[in-house]
Amino acid sequence: MTQHSLIKGPHIGLLGISLGADICLCMASFLKNVSATVSINGSGFITNKAIYYKENSVPQLGHDLRRVKVAFSGLLDIVDIRNDIVGGCENPCMIPIEKAQGPILFIVGQDDHNWRSEVYAQIASERLQAHGKEKPQIISYPGTGHYIEPPYFPMCPASLHTLLDKPVIWGGEPRAHSKAQVDAWKQILTFFTKHLGPFPKL
Repeated sequence: MTQHSLIKGPHIGLLGISLGADICLCMASFLKNVSATVSINGSGFITNKAIYYKENSVPQLGHDLRRVKVAFSGLLDIVDIRNDIVGGCENPCMIPIEKAQGPILFIVGQDDHNWRSEVYAQIASERLQAHGKEKPQIISYPGTGHYIEPPYFPMCPASLHTLLDKPVIWGGEPRAHSKAQVDAWKQILTFFTKHLGPFPKL
């Protein structure tokens, strides 16, 4: 990526949402040249499959489908299916984000029904500070669900979950969620400009 013609370099920023956010946190933790990372409703944990990179490995947190709830609409609510966070910020299933070279911005929806993103962001903050890192910036949006996408994208309140092969609730109230998408984009641009420099003109 650092060799791409549109990459200013020498370092890059990463932006991910949900599982993509956790992949970005892994990249920031294990790879060089990552100067800034934005996690949108990531968990900070390895949730489904253990990861391996060189001599590093992080086990999976796992889940229990018996904790799935059925909403009034008939859609599944999976917010409680992940296993309890035993050990808090030192849980072995947590991504070692303290190894990241650059700052991390956590953007979370308080009505996320995929998992408890706000709780996970607080645990991530505790882990960073326990390892002598600065307290990260956490921007939390009330009435906002899981898929905080770019401004003016239509809200996705529910859809088919690829692992369960059933429709699930993602959360969010349309007005609050839409306003959060507009503000979050501004916050992301400000964060990257601060830590990577102004965006190059195309």
